[in-house]
Amino acid sequence: MSEQEKKAAQNTASNLGIIDSIVHLNLSPDELQNHSLEKKQAKLTSQEAITINTGKFTGRSPLDRFIVKDSITEESVWWGDINIPFSADKFDILHKKIINYLSNKEIYIRDAYACANEKYRLNIKVVNEYPWSNLFAYNMFLRPSDNELENFNHEWLILNAPGFCADFEIDGTRQENFAILSFTKKIILIGGTGYTGEIKKGIFSALNFILPFEKNVLSMHCSANTNSNGDTAVFFGLSGTGKTTLSADPNRLLIGDDEHGWDNDSVFNFEGGCYAKCIDLSAENEPDIYGAIKKGALLENVEFFEGTNIVDYSNTSITENTRVSYPIDFIKNISKPSIGNSPNNIFFLTADAFGVLPPISKLTAGQAMYHFISGYTAKVAGTEAGITEPQTTFSACFGAPFMPLHPTKYAEMLGEKMKNSKVNVWLINTGWSGGEYDVGNRISLKYTRAMITAALNNDLADVDFETHNVFGLNMPKSCPEVPDQILNPKNTWKDNSEYDVKANELARAFNKNFIQFADQANNEILAAAPKVI
Repeated sequence: MSEQEKKAAQNTASNLGIIDSIVHLNLSPDELQNHSLEKKQAKLTSQEAITINTGKFTGRSPLDRFIVKDSITEESVWWGDINIPFSADKFDILHKKIINYLSNKEIYIRDAYACANEKYRLNIKVVNEYPWSNLFAYNMFLRPSDNELENFNHEWLILNAPGFCADFEIDGTRQENFAILSFTKKIILIGGTGYTGEIKKGIFSALNFILPFEKNVLSMHCSANTNSNGDTAVFFGLSGTGKTTLSADPNRLLIGDDEHGWDNDSVFNFEGGCYAKCIDLSAENEPDIYGAIKKGALLENVEFFEGTNIVDYSNTSITENTRVSYPIDFIKNISKPSIGNSPNNIFFLTADAFGVLPPISKLTAGQAMYHFISGYTAKVAGTEAGITEPQTTFSACFGAPFMPLHPTKYAEMLGEKMKNSKVNVWLINTGWSGGEYDVGNRISLKYTRAMITAALNNDLADVDFETHNVFGLNMPKSCPEVPDQILNPKNTWKDNSEYDVKANELARAFNKNFIQFADQANNEILAAAPKVI
């Protein structure tokens, strides 16, 4: 680093109040990798990526995510267990403490931005205690050009200090770790946790407020792809439903795998990278992700085969939430820039462990809004400690932990866009058929891909449909490359009466979950609820 560059880095830090620190500004991925290895904070893998251990926290901590309650947020944020209020005065005190903590240290600063659509570009400055956290920011956010960096001004600031632990009795946090957003100060404070996902989810949460509330743009926790004709598809789904897998189609171009906005005429990626799960990863099943794990990629919480530096992707001894981040251009088949047209098809992915929902069904606007608000999937035995049988899981808008507004606000925007653009919305069950988790079988990925391809190719436009008697879903009676008998889930069960019992059980769970949203839901949404028979 030249003297001029050192001075620029020091000035950047001092302008933030950080003093007497060794400051590294906008280091390259190679430099950040080397710093991580030299500090013995990372290990080099056989694929030339580095792997790190995030420490005590290997995932998000939803109960420790806060939003400052002030004049901007008081009447607009949906307060509750997801959006927990935090005092503005406490935030200011904690902000000063983190600034003091980062002073007199070696720190890493990065200029980046979010939103591939220039109309909504959000400039970000990220300050990290660790070099590998800064590498994550490089991978996940969009990267300004050298010319843009010369006169870069940030709008939002992220202060990331994993080694700083809050004194919760004084600081107002629940425990020592925290992630706090201030929409007035446009600052995100992250402390007490090394889990890198908090960095990207902080900005995602900010955009989930700014874009719908201020810009009339629907923000979405989804993946998206397109083809050479500009035919765009969007995939919503919670963890384990196949969102990343199904959107990585060799015949289509990936726009992004996690976070997008939808304005009047485009779908655009918020990010410049991918943050993929690594559990049971293989070159055969996930060639795009596996191939992207190379120099510059950052692996988290994985283990090696004993005595080697070869990653054992089946090893869950640290966590099942093993991850890798990498720039999106590590994948060959991508859209440049990360923007597509308004979608022709939207897919809601659910892994129904009860074997009730059809493998594919077409939704009305009301049903789309209802299922969007519900955000249903099911956890199966073995995925989390204490889970011994399938459990219903609902996450509003398929991303509740990151949605500051009431879920009906996002759903009504979706419904309006559906009507204006005539988009097709499909519910895809990637879970079980022929019985629940321990009786039936997981629906073949081959068949799921065939159903999605048929929807994308408009091959289901002229087939006959039938209506599910409990959920009211429109199920195709035939689909290319898929056996007819699996399209109606009831036909796959040995005992139809047992199916009816389970379908009603799931319907009650849906209805019970929806009570919390009912007072702000319109009649079209309410009419789409399942009918217990």
